[in-house]
Amino acid sequence: MSYRLIIRPEAELDIQDAFEWYEAQTSGLGSEFIRAVDTCLSGIGRNPLAYPKVHKQARRALIRRFPYGILFVLEQEFVAVVACFHGKRNPKSWQSRL
Repeated sequence: MSYRLIIRPEAELDIQDAFEWYEAQTSGLGSEFIRAVDTCLSGIGRNPLAYPKVHKQARRALIRRFPYGILFVLEQEFVAVVACFHGKRNPKSWQSRL
């Protein structure tokens, strides 16, 4: 069963900010980040229970090659992506989004 993904606006802004930062570092790196995020989101959609709970009902999938994680909540019929956060940031900032 494949779950429908709903990416909340805050998570979209997180992804956009990271894309812009990586693109400013090296041309094309932002696009590689987006591809890695898409791959990670596909895995979440296929099997969200494969990822560990990190806070209350929130689960985290790590993005390959980049120090970011996708944080999401599994609902009845869909997955709500609440954040895309750098591993070194304070987790309290995304926990308030739950």
